[in-house]
Amino acid sequence: MRSKLFVPASRPELFAKAMAGEADALSFDLEDAVDEAVKDEARQNLARFLAALPENHGKTIIVRVNGLATPHFDADIEAIAGKGVDLVNLPKPESADDVRECASAIARHERGSRDGMGILVNVESPRALRIAADLATASPRVRGLQVGYGDLIEPLNIDRYNPAVIQHIMLAVRVAAGEAGVWAYDGAFANIKDADGYKREAEMARRLGYLGKSAIHPSQVPLANAVFRPTDAEIAHSLKVVEAAREAARKGVGAFTVDGRMVDAPFIRRAEQILALALRLGLIAPEERTLQ
Repeated sequence: MRSKLFVPASRPELFAKAMAGEADALSFDLEDAVDEAVKDEARQNLARFLAALPENHGKTIIVRVNGLATPHFDADIEAIAGKGVDLVNLPKPESADDVRECASAIARHERGSRDGMGILVNVESPRALRIAADLATASPRVRGLQVGYGDLIEPLNIDRYNPAVIQHIMLAVRVAAGEAGVWAYDGAFANIKDADGYKREAEMARRLGYLGKSAIHPSQVPLANAVFRPTDAEIAHSLKVVEAAREAARKGVGAFTVDGRMVDAPFIRRAEQILALALRLGLIAPEERTLQ
């Protein structure tokens, strides 16, 4: 999920175009992008579209629902349950109980569906940032944490585009996600015209171990895809690591070196993750994971 494109649920004319685009994931938005007057219509349009999606369409489907405190939350969950949604994006949680309430609502409406929707938890308030690990560990349905810069930063009059601020937030959320064993996902970059700024922020997120970055415009999608693509050098090194790990296992050796670098279990797992992504993207053939 290198890239995730936000799609307003009030714009059904964009749905098919988004599905045909380059984004790995689509986040259909029932919350901030939809005016209060058309919430019900947007929900119905999205539910019809999701119900008609073919299997194996190749996208990760996410729906950002309205918050727990709104009158729309339960109706949102009911409308999308059982319709092939991979992740419910929960906005503005302020406690682990909020996450558990979301998980309970999903269970209530899935009614035996095999979908097993996960939860992508937004971190977009000072309190949520402080208790991010609690949010991440609140339910087995939590798959990841996502930074929500606008809601987190703007009310505090902090410069949104200060790299030191962004790096601090990214690191805090990534460590919290790591404590829970889930992934971290980077938030939106509102200045659509600043492609270089978007790329720099995505590169920072990648260096901090993030899975990918959100996009609010299709022009940002190829930038995220390029940044979070494994490099040729990473793929080549990972192939060497995996092959050396097999040889070390045959010899009963726990740690070894590859190209002058010490390698043990965490590095092997990282190499395997890189190769799995490279395989999914068609950058290597299946047999290359076993031959080096």
